[in-house]
Amino acid sequence: MGSLYRTIVPVILLTCLLSSGQNAAPNPPAEKPADDYSGMYSFLQDGEFVQLTVEDKGRVTGFISRYGDLESDRGEFLDLFFKEGKLEGKDLSFTTQTVHGSWYDFKGTVERGPGKNPGDEAYYLLKGTLMQNTTDASKKTSAKSRDVALKSFPQDLDTHAHK
Repeated sequence: MGSLYRTIVPVILLTCLLSSGQNAAPNPPAEKPADDYSGMYSFLQDGEFVQLTVEDKGRVTGFISRYGDLESDRGEFLDLFFKEGKLEGKDLSFTTQTVHGSWYDFKGTVERGPGKNPGDEAYYLLKGTLMQNTTDASKKTSAKSRDVALKSFPQDLDTHAHK
């Protein structure tokens, strides 16, 4: 019995070691994620902002929250959700849905701003051309274009990391 024991135990141990070695084989290294540009950015006036969420494959969702400028909605917040949006590398574009006859188109880039650390104000900037499109009561559409640099809002990184 002693010699059988000395033969079987090493075989079982060797089998366990070999099978665990196969399971413990390192996984291929995960692709390093690109910078996450998701977050809130300043908009045109104090209190207004853009909420940007970068999803899989460069799809971008979000909305612009801004003050109404018509007589009927002056001073009230309007949320213009993205109808479409995409991020290709650092190139960003989005178009909002129409609310009260207005919608926005943005074409530009996401860049590092003057903020020194992730989570600082202006760590990222959305730089590019913002087009405000307006359709009036007579169905006439006009467009105003301006160059913008929209700053990322400061973030509490501890809170952000636990979401």
